Amino acid sequence: MNPIQNIGAKTIAFIQALGATVLFLLNILMLLPQSLFRMRLTVRQMYFSGVMSVLIIAVSGLFVGMVIGLQGYTQLAKFKSADVLGFMVAASLLRELGPVLAAILFASSAGGAMTSEIGLMKTTEQLEAMNVMAVNPVARVVAPRFWAGVLSMPLLACIFNVAGIYGGYLVGVQWLGLDSGVFWSNMQNNIDVVYDVANGLLKSLIFGTAVSLIAVYQGFHCRGYFACQHAHGGVVRAHGAGVGLYPDGVYVYITAVCVKAAYTLRCRTTIGAARFVGIMIRSGVDTGQLNR
Repeated sequence: MNPIQNIGAKTIAFIQALGATVLFLLNILMLLPQSLFRMRLTVRQMYFSGVMSVLIIAVSGLFVGMVIGLQGYTQLAKFKSADVLGFMVAASLLRELGPVLAAILFASSAGGAMTSEIGLMKTTEQLEAMNVMAVNPVARVVAPRFWAGVLSMPLLACIFNVAGIYGGYLVGVQWLGLDSGVFWSNMQNNIDVVYDVANGLLKSLIFGTAVSLIAVYQGFHCRGYFACQHAHGGVVRAHGAGVGLYPDGVYVYITAVCVKAAYTLRCRTTIGAARFVGIMIRSGVDTGQLNR
């Protein structure tokens, strides 16, 4: 294959993958009424993907804010401008670092968990068993995890920002002796709700949609061990596509490495749809409840 054919083949494959991802997203959006009807499933997934990630988000945000506060104070003190440390820490976190780093941490923990969980259900034919029982696996398995990621990401970004600002306060005020009133007043007077806060929340919402969509898509289209290994490259390509679609997507590209590491699973022999139903019956689960 000559270079021109290679470029054309990769371009066509990228367009096909992008189209399949968009169709998959439209399928999830069409099932939104069912997701609202099954809100308890979404809330349950928000606990696993959001609440279980609060600790790592808060700790990481605290140390990031401390580093920004320390380095910012050192540089600002040279120009007699240490009073704007509070504004610098808040603006850095609210505009860029908060949504970006929170998305990376979310993809490495919750995103990888969603991908591996759905991928394992796919390779062990549990999703096919749901089809046999007239249950839509996208509405039952994929949609709650997707919406849980989309709704959890802005909240986790807010927690990251709050922890980071507090970390900057600890370093700048408690350790380096900056006046507390000056720290908070400069922050309050210069931070704009629309340009800083709302813009950061919008970025975190976009990152949450991208990470959740890629995670559930790669897991749902996993077909055995070798296909799961090949899907790692799909995660990287999908994150790379975000670089051209959104300016801050270059940061989200880093999450591909985290998802790839968390996504490595050994898919062995399938248990079969009949065995899956048998396990549910023996465990006392009413299969008719899956349709509710």
